[in-house]
Amino acid sequence: MISIPELYTYYRQYPHVQTDSRKLQPGEIFFALKGPHFDGHQFVAEALEKGASYVVVDRADAVIQQNCLLVADTLRALQGLARLHRLQQNIPFLAIGGSNGKTTTKELIRSVLSTTYQAYATPGNWNNHIGIPLTILSMPSDTNFAIIEMGANHPGEMMQYCDIVNPTHGLITNIGKDHLEGFGSVEGVKKAYNELYDYLRLTDGMAFVCRDLSELVEISAGIKRMFTYGQHHDADVSGLLVSSYPYLQLFVKSQGNSFELSTRLMGTYNFHNVLASVAVGIYFGVSIPNIQAGIAQYIPQNNRSQIVEKDGNVYLLDAYNANPSSMKAAIESFAAMPVNKKVLLLGAMKELGAASEAEHQELVRLIGQYNCWDLVALTGEEFAAIPHPYVYFPNAQALRTWWQQQHITGAHVLVKGSRSLAMEQVIH
Repeated sequence: MISIPELYTYYRQYPHVQTDSRKLQPGEIFFALKGPHFDGHQFVAEALEKGASYVVVDRADAVIQQNCLLVADTLRALQGLARLHRLQQNIPFLAIGGSNGKTTTKELIRSVLSTTYQAYATPGNWNNHIGIPLTILSMPSDTNFAIIEMGANHPGEMMQYCDIVNPTHGLITNIGKDHLEGFGSVEGVKKAYNELYDYLRLTDGMAFVCRDLSELVEISAGIKRMFTYGQHHDADVSGLLVSSYPYLQLFVKSQGNSFELSTRLMGTYNFHNVLASVAVGIYFGVSIPNIQAGIAQYIPQNNRSQIVEKDGNVYLLDAYNANPSSMKAAIESFAAMPVNKKVLLLGAMKELGAASEAEHQELVRLIGQYNCWDLVALTGEEFAAIPHPYVYFPNAQALRTWWQQQHITGAHVLVKGSRSLAMEQVIH
């Protein structure tokens, strides 16, 4: 059985790691991970046939060739390898957590920093116990700034990720009603994300804190080094929303300078995400023209705050995920948008545990507060038992069929729901 330092010597020779045998390229190290519905040990022979340089396993019977490396636990080996590799890097590591907007904020920061640094950020949604170590191990050798997104759904998880990432800097976007099934309550969510702040307190790290959000100001107390942003007049970077349609425009003041920002983002809920990227850019010495360019060139994709013009309608596709906080923000922002003919196509919210029924009732009540909707359709079993006056379908496929039959044009349509519903299929 080999140790993590021994494994690292193999990684230095072949610095490319893969956990999916279907995507394996010759020369990569294949880790045979196990999960509830899969076991990578079934694909050891296939990985070797495809040209894996080494295969890391934790079952003695899977050692079928000399280049099969036996470890105590493949997942812990992957995480330990990433931690050791991170400790060799003397560069900033910015960890990003929070209930909503993590990925958009990460991509905005990546766009801003990439104008000045060789910045590398979490690809896609690699923000869990497997994706985070893979992100670290896939950094190009010339990376001089790492941006790591960290998603969590149960207590203790953020601290575990901090142990792998060893962040020098941290940013929490907000605290809302996400993953209540695992966290138990909003107070549980707050404690979970505070684990990132706890790590920064312990290591004398530095935090970017939104001055407008009282819960973040509260739990960041005791962090010696902070850089703040928000509408608040005494924030290190203070911003004002100039316009929200068709895209967000901001006026920003910082360090005696003032400037305007144009974005390709819709939705007032993205205001703090944009301002966070400005704060990170200014703190790390990115010039104002480069900050402006970095933000202006970011175009949302992957079903997050994405604008899709199709069949005579404008779709606000925000279907990557949904929780009560993000749903409320999206609906309120959409209701305030100065356009005619508004349609809501909404999917249910998952992982809410005992709070699910009450939160879906509250969502129906929120929709009913506004009289600006031309049409509202809901889908997902969570809405089935809740009284409401709207069109209902059991799944997104049925909603899609109905929507195509309506032949509506000239509308703005908000499409949002939890990931498991795949609401993007309603329009694609």
